[in-house]
Amino acid sequence: MAAKKTTAKKKATTSTRAPARRKTPRKAPAESTGLQPSDVLYDVEPKELAPIRARIEDEGGSVLAAYRDPLGGRALALAVLPIGKIEPTPFQRDLSDTHHKRLAEVLVKTGRFLDPVIAVTAPDSTGGFWTPNGRHRLEAMRRLGAKAITALVVADREVAWQILALNTEKAHNLKERSLEVIRIYRGLLEEDGSRAESSFSFYLEDPALVTIGACYEREPRFAGGAYHPILRRLERFSDDSLDDAIAVHEHLATETLALEEKVAAAVARLKEKGLTSPYLRSFVVARINPLRWIKGELPSAESVLATMKDRASRFNVDKVKQEDLARAGGVPDEEST
Repeated sequence: MAAKKTTAKKKATTSTRAPARRKTPRKAPAESTGLQPSDVLYDVEPKELAPIRARIEDEGGSVLAAYRDPLGGRALALAVLPIGKIEPTPFQRDLSDTHHKRLAEVLVKTGRFLDPVIAVTAPDSTGGFWTPNGRHRLEAMRRLGAKAITALVVADREVAWQILALNTEKAHNLKERSLEVIRIYRGLLEEDGSRAESSFSFYLEDPALVTIGACYEREPRFAGGAYHPILRRLERFSDDSLDDAIAVHEHLATETLALEEKVAAAVARLKEKGLTSPYLRSFVVARINPLRWIKGELPSAESVLATMKDRASRFNVDKVKQEDLARAGGVPDEEST
């Protein structure tokens, strides 16, 4: 097993295959796609919805309607679920107390819950349902003491990963984005770790976010903004299984955190010298980054991090002047923590 993971590490850190680029769909002619309103209704409910209906009813919920999605024609169920039977997916953004309390205030004023959450069946080991996009609405309803919540129930659990990918794009900063990505990754590992990492590139967006997310899991005040541009150039999604590929990201996270320790020591020495700037960390990282001078095929992420650790250990603060810092840019240190 150890030899297998070493091979996976080598493949993932030295591949030159560029990450897949997302294609923006062209604007289609007006009213040229999907179904007419009369086409979404079922004369007879399809067999694919039978397990969903059974799950909803077994969990104490009620199916209000079954219909075809007007865009893709896929089966959906509109249901009311017991609020105790639905939980947020375990791999999304942390709950915002301010946001869910404000939602509760609005719900009290309207007296109506008008924005159904999306739900998929949770793994059989836990039962119930997961919502990949309704954490704050769910918590607001719980705050109000609601017994039930309206949900669009989707038969394909993989939709949860797709919706989380959209949520990841809307996250406010690098820390939130990378934590969502690593949580998606760990959820995928629990679902089926034997599938190739590259097959989930859409959901994960950027392989460097997996590594940065693993760093934030271990060190919440990690300065990810200083290292993400470097890792983004070096990391590629691997064709190895998720089970093997996660070992690569965990290893790179360890190396990146070790580099951060040495960079933080150099930053401390600059401060002791009396030098001030909101870009001290980015300044040090830029000075020790070998990628500025490399053209053509890039070395592995592991070798670049090793080089940077060595340079950070030998960083000579006596050669740095305040005017050097004045010309520096990058991610302000306080925004990276």
